[in-house]
Amino acid sequence: MTKSIRLWAGFALATVAAFSQSPSVTETKSYGGAAVSIKYASPRVNGRAGKIFSADGLISHDRTYPVWRAGANSATALHTEADLNLGGLVVPKGDYTLFVELSNPGQWQLVVSKQTGQWGLSYSAANDLGRVKMTMAKPAELVENLKYTLTGEGKKGTLQLEWENVKASVPVEVK
Repeated sequence: MTKSIRLWAGFALATVAAFSQSPSVTETKSYGGAAVSIKYASPRVNGRAGKIFSADGLISHDRTYPVWRAGANSATALHTEADLNLGGLVVPKGDYTLFVELSNPGQWQLVVSKQTGQWGLSYSAANDLGRVKMTMAKPAELVENLKYTLTGEGKKGTLQLEWENVKASVPVEVK
C-alpha cells in the first residue's frame, strides 16, 4: 500500500512539473470597449534554438503538422466580446481555437477554428472558421518563451505571436 501511495505521489509531482514547464498565460486587450483575449500555454525554447520550426524540428513531430496548436498543452483559445475583422476574416463574437498552418516557413497562416475545448492534439479543417496570412518577421533576439501580444488603440490593433526566431502577426479590428 505504501509503495502504491509513493508511486502515485511521484506521478502527481511529475505531472505538475511537466505542466509548469509551459505555464498558462492569458493576454487581454480592450478594443473599442470590447475585450479580446488569448489563453495559451507558453513553452520554452530550452536550448533548442533553431530546432523548433525547422523541417525536422520539434513542431514537425506533432500529429497535426503542418498545422500547429500554437502553444503547448491545451489548444490556444481566443475569446472576443465583439465581432472582429482578423486580417480580413470576419470572426463573430464568441470562443474559438487558434492554430497556425506552417507548411510555408515564409508565409504562415493563422487558423481560426470553431471547435473549442480540445487538448490541441487533434485538428480538423472541417471546423475552420477561416485562415488568414500572417506578416512574418524575425525578432531582434531569441524569444525564449512563446508569447502572444495584443496591441493597438481604439478599435484597431495587432495580434502577434513570437517564439524562438519567428514573429508573426495579423491586424485586428473590432466591428
